[in-house]
This record gives sequence, C-alpha cells and structure tokens, in this order.
Amino acid sequence: MVKRFRLFAAGVAFSVSASLLGAAPTWAGPREDILAGYAAAAKAVDPAFKGFNVKRGEAFYYAVNTGGAAETPSCATCHGKDPTQEGHLRTGRSVDPMAVSANPDVFTRSSKVEKWFGRECKGVMGRDCTALEKGDFITFLASK
Repeated sequence: MVKRFRLFAAGVAFSVSASLLGAAPTWAGPREDILAGYAAAAKAVDPAFKGFNVKRGEAFYYAVNTGGAAETPSCATCHGKDPTQEGHLRTGRSVDPMAVSANPDVFTRSSKVEKWFGRECKGVMGRDCTALEKGDFITFLASK
C-alpha cells in the first residue's frame, strides 16, 4: 500500500511539474535570451537600469554619427528609413529587413548578433556598441 501511494504521489508531482512547465511564458525564446544577456550587462554597468526602450532604440537607429565611416553615418543608411523593408548597400546589394515582423529570424542567434554588432557598430559609430544600445536597438526592431 505504501509503495502504491509513493508511486501515486510521484505521478502527481510529475504531472504538476509538467503542467507548470507548460505554463511557462510562450514569448520566451532565443531573442529574449539575447536581450536578457544585454539587460544583465547593462545592469552591471548601471545599477539603475530599468529596461530597454523602444524610443531610445529608434533614436539610435536613425542617429547620424560622425565617429565611423563617412559613407555609413547611421543604421538607416544601409538598412533603410523603413526597417520593415529591404535596405540597400552602396554596392546595390539588398539587405534583409531588420524589423522582426518582416524578418522573424533576425536577432535569434547570439553568435550572429554579436558578429554583426561588432562589425557594424565600428563602421557606423567608430566604436563598440554598449549593451544598452544593443538592447534598445533590438527592442525597437522587435516593435516593428
């Protein structure tokens, strides 16, 4: 009898655990994991950090910078004024849309995200982007 009760209790515990795991937020995924990493880094730099901001990300996307290459003063230079549309390089080659609504796979592989931020931040701004800038940028484009 005790053995049956233990098996029953274990089965109930497993069922409850499985149902709780199934109740996990459906929005969690690779992009959110990347943002969580940037949030932790931003909080480490500024303990007052409260979260990423769409408006700051939008301002960053359109800002004209002077520290990088003269031919790429802003993200919008190549990615376009409308991030839901294809952008274009000076060579004429097209660039996939940056908005998540138009390109759902964007910002889902951390190695790729870091590769492109590493390259493009230096080209546009002449320096590495901060975790706050990266998080705001992704948050803005996820809102589009």
